[in-house]
Amino acid sequence: MIPFERALPYDILMGDVYAPKCPFCGRENVLLPLKPREVQSVHEGKKKLLVFPCCKNKLTLLDSDSDYLLTDTVVRR
Repeated sequence: MIPFERALPYDILMGDVYAPKCPFCGRENVLLPLKPREVQSVHEGKKKLLVFPCCKNKLTLLDSDSDYLLTDTVVRR
């Protein structure tokens, strides 16, 4: 079971990966520097460093499913 305090929701729209809100600065609809194939490789076990373009904060992605990215950091309370 995914611990939801470390789960970041995401959407894939027209080949781009978006987060509805940045967990650090609160900016809405953030275009993430990820491709859908990278989300799939994270699901297959490859870790990925994610740097948010809005505030330059970093997370390490550990796993993914069709709705959430599992991170190494608490992103929700």
